[in-house]
Amino acid sequence: MDMAALDRWERRLVTIAHVIPYFVLVVTTVLYSIFTAQSAPERWFTYGVVAFGFVWMMWWFTLHPAWHRRTDLMAVFIAGMVVFYAVLGMREHWFGAVSYAVYVYASEVLRGRWMFFVVALTAGLATLSLFGGYPSDAPAAFWLLMLVFVVVACTFTYVGHVTTEQSRMRKELLEENEGLHAQLLVQAHEAGVQDERHRMAGEIHDTLAQGLAGIITQLSAASTSDWERRVAVATDLARSNLAEARRSVHALRPPALDSAALHEALDDVASGWSRHNGVPVSVTLTGAVREMHPEVEVALLRTAQEALANVAKHASASRVGLTLSYMEDVVTLDVRDDGVGFDLARPSDGFGLPAMRHRVHRLSGALFVESEPGAGTAISARVPA
Repeated sequence: MDMAALDRWERRLVTIAHVIPYFVLVVTTVLYSIFTAQSAPERWFTYGVVAFGFVWMMWWFTLHPAWHRRTDLMAVFIAGMVVFYAVLGMREHWFGAVSYAVYVYASEVLRGRWMFFVVALTAGLATLSLFGGYPSDAPAAFWLLMLVFVVVACTFTYVGHVTTEQSRMRKELLEENEGLHAQLLVQAHEAGVQDERHRMAGEIHDTLAQGLAGIITQLSAASTSDWERRVAVATDLARSNLAEARRSVHALRPPALDSAALHEALDDVASGWSRHNGVPVSVTLTGAVREMHPEVEVALLRTAQEALANVAKHASASRVGLTLSYMEDVVTLDVRDDGVGFDLARPSDGFGLPAMRHRVHRLSGALFVESEPGAGTAISARVPA
């Protein structure tokens, strides 16, 4: 049951419990009027006591719900109810059922021993009402019946109290769970936004940034003898990266993976990069090729593209090796070059390696980098297959 349904049921039960005292008082007054033959003055006195009870309950409890949390005011209210019931019950046994009103109010506004004291006192008064007052000889049946009334009233009051407390605790637990759920939704939304930002940053870096860097490289290297070829290459790069950017915005797979397996897409990427940069690339495949989750294939393809882009910008390599290895539970991509390398201890402000690490870590994988000045660079991405 959710919070709203629980609140509705609690409100209905509380409303019924608050109406019943008035209902009992009306019914007992009607029965008293029909089946008793008291004189007019006695009747009007009884009616006056009944009217007092109505006004007392209405003023102290029904019309002022905020007073329910005031211990001092509720003590006056309950004391008045006990006196009211004592006077009414002693006058006529038809009003013995009015004790229910005292039980309801006592269990709602009192706690601990005072609640059980009032309930036990009211049960004793109910016994006296049944016998028409305290019997002069006080037979054993009187004391036995009083004991039964007290035990039954206190038992039902205790059960009702425990049930109410359990309902309150259950409500608090539901409120806490709803609060945690709302907090988790906010955190999930924030994490989703952050993840999407990382994705877009990576996609922009892997497409637009790499493409613009390649275009600048081609145009910067253009000379009078080969400017037409360089411009054509730059134009091809611009077109392909524009298509990649559009696909990144819509979170689509790279075009190289649309109609080819991962190792075939890596062949295409490597051959295109080699053609544009004039550096030979060897692609090696080990293990049995199998289908993988699209995110795994995209992450490995983007890692290869970023690694090759870094080689073109920084390595001054004469050859590059790309190895895709299918193992039992992981797949590994290794990219090695024989370029100038770099010092791993030196901090870098580039986005390439962090972007690769983020892509791989999103898939519970790991990225390893080995390099030193003058000894080339090796990048290894390992993700669950």
